[in-house]
Amino acid sequence: GIDLSHFTPTPMPPVDEAPLFLMIARLLRDKGVVEFVDAAKQIKAIYPRARFQLLGAVDSSNRSAIDAALVRRWVEEGAVEYLGTTDDVRPAIAAACCVVLPSYREGAPRTLIEAAAMGRPVIATDVPGCRAVVDSGVSGFLCEARNADSLTRAIRLFLALPSDGRAAMGKAGRIKMEHEFDQALVVKAYRAAL
Repeated sequence: GIDLSHFTPTPMPPVDEAPLFLMIARLLRDKGVVEFVDAAKQIKAIYPRARFQLLGAVDSSNRSAIDAALVRRWVEEGAVEYLGTTDDVRPAIAAACCVVLPSYREGAPRTLIEAAAMGRPVIATDVPGCRAVVDSGVSGFLCEARNADSLTRAIRLFLALPSDGRAAMGKAGRIKMEHEFDQALVVKAYRAAL
């Protein structure tokens, strides 16, 4: 569960600002980082003002790690901005209009739960863990795993929404977190099971 008093809703960024898409994850191929960057390139060709940020550690010990040199190249190309790591993701989430996680497989992804709790729409892959957090078309969009074109389509659907549609998605995500992912509910369920 999540502490909903720590991850509180924040106003959506002004609609006249460049749309900012944030991915929070260890920089691993299995998290869909390559698909995120490929989709960013496709979107920026149509919406040059769109921004894409990566927040997370480069994990060189993992078999699917993306090396720092490749991340630097993506930044130099202008595809993404790399934020490194942080102890508090809330300011990065608050600055974003949408949080993206195109992972190949997940449990219940904490980054999506945190983003939804803060009232941010989310885009994620249609895999069991992500599917449990995102109500597609309501609190965000789902796309195919390992498919940058599908992710690009989902981002374009989001970009086509009017500002009140984006805000409504964020509110729907917050309500879902209150009803299903509040840590008080999770603790209560564990106690009942014990």
